[in-house]
Amino acid sequence: MQTKKADKASRLLRLTLGGGQARVFLCDTTQMAQQARDIHQASNTCSAAMGRMIAGAAIMGANLKSEGDRITITINGGGPAGPLCAVAGSNGAVKVTVEHPQVELPLKANGKLDVGGALGRDGQLTVMRSYGFGEPYVGRVALVSGEVAEDLAMYYLESEQTPSLCALGTLVGERVLAAGGILIQVMPGCQEELLSQLEIRAELFSSISQMLDDMTLEEIVSSCLRGLEPQILEEMPLRLSCDCSRDYIERVLLSMGESEIRDLIKTQGGCEVACHFCRRRYAFSGRELEALLERGKKRE
Repeated sequence: MQTKKADKASRLLRLTLGGGQARVFLCDTTQMAQQARDIHQASNTCSAAMGRMIAGAAIMGANLKSEGDRITITINGGGPAGPLCAVAGSNGAVKVTVEHPQVELPLKANGKLDVGGALGRDGQLTVMRSYGFGEPYVGRVALVSGEVAEDLAMYYLESEQTPSLCALGTLVGERVLAAGGILIQVMPGCQEELLSQLEIRAELFSSISQMLDDMTLEEIVSSCLRGLEPQILEEMPLRLSCDCSRDYIERVLLSMGESEIRDLIKTQGGCEVACHFCRRRYAFSGRELEALLERGKKRE
């Protein structure tokens, strides 16, 4: 029996072209996109938006150097779906959320899902890199289309001065049929012949989600990058994973200040906090909030 695409483990390939003249990140994140769709009970359009963002974040996360490094990508374009945010680590873990995941829009004239319309185009893409020490690096660019891939390509060009071909896609039916993406970046000194070949083949990747529905990552490499000396350097497993915990939520509550917590105890007799990424809920009774305040005072 053939394995359904959504049941296959998500993974990323890192490779070079032309003996190191260009680098490529290619990922299949179908399983992760389906998990995000289920967690957020998302519409087709928001599932496509999250699927694209998961792939983009996984690729950017693969560029991180150390175990504690994290990258947070946010698109805030003023659309009805609200902000879209993903966080990725260097270990292949990604989490994603969108403010209004049930928003659905009519298909565009070309029959494709209107991700740009849902996220909006009047705003910014923000990338924050945290290294576990010191102040994080934050880069911002104006949105190009709200379709995610074009906006990430513009970020690489404007913030990192790196011309990039970025294609991200999510093929959605009753389930997520395929999701993933590719990022190709030329290195300094890249020869004109390779540049010309990449320009010629760029259009191939506009249907990256359909490719991922039909082919494995290795088949895409051998088919679309044939003749460019592709060399696979690494295969990385990917997973959708939230690192929230009750201890983390307690620290968030303490950061609100004693007066806010006492107001919750007085007016609501406790509180319930939901994680935006995994939708897990953490309940605190009034007695538990009192105990939390006491522990907070002792730590001080």
